[in-house]
Amino acid sequence: MKDRKASEILHILQQTIDFPNYAKSASNSFETLIATIISQNTNDRNTERAFSFLSKQFEIKPEILAKAETSQLEDCLRVGGLYKNKAKTIKQVSRIIVEKFHGSLESVLSLPFEESRNELISLPGIGPKTADVVLLFVAGQPTIPVDTHVNRVAKRLGFAPETGDYEVVRTSLQSLYEQSDYLNVHVVLIAHGRKHCKARRPLCELCPVKMHCPSRGLCD
Repeated sequence: MKDRKASEILHILQQTIDFPNYAKSASNSFETLIATIISQNTNDRNTERAFSFLSKQFEIKPEILAKAETSQLEDCLRVGGLYKNKAKTIKQVSRIIVEKFHGSLESVLSLPFEESRNELISLPGIGPKTADVVLLFVAGQPTIPVDTHVNRVAKRLGFAPETGDYEVVRTSLQSLYEQSDYLNVHVVLIAHGRKHCKARRPLCELCPVKMHCPSRGLCD
């Protein structure tokens, strides 16, 4: 039986946000992978700007990016931060996808969840969160990506142990919700972390789920 308190919190938080367009329309696995690589350690605005610059300069296909000049990739990605590492990762990942997977991730995403996830994580620069984003948003696989907002909010709400690592937080959240809610949980916890449950000085008095939060008033 799934947790009633967790379900109630999800229901309340869903009323406080507009479901973002990116969560409705992700369908291209390679574009989603590249966008998620760009998003590492940067905010949404700079991620969108960097991806836009890259899209204007190159067609977002592995066979194109694998052959792109590193300096040109870096110029496109500069606004997103860590652009040298990201340019290197994008070239490497693109080349491997061309050589190992014949230019498409579809064969990987059609594998059982754990196999698919392990294949993605084996790619250079791809960690569990990036893999989980692609698996959830594109393939509808049963996982909840854990970024800094999800991690913080889940722990403050008592959904995961304070010392839990990525996998502990992910599996803790998944144990509370039905698989059909995983995408909503991911998106809603991010939105709540940005709007109310901020890393510093969370807006507890304005929080719509403060009556359910064991950390209320303890996070300043």
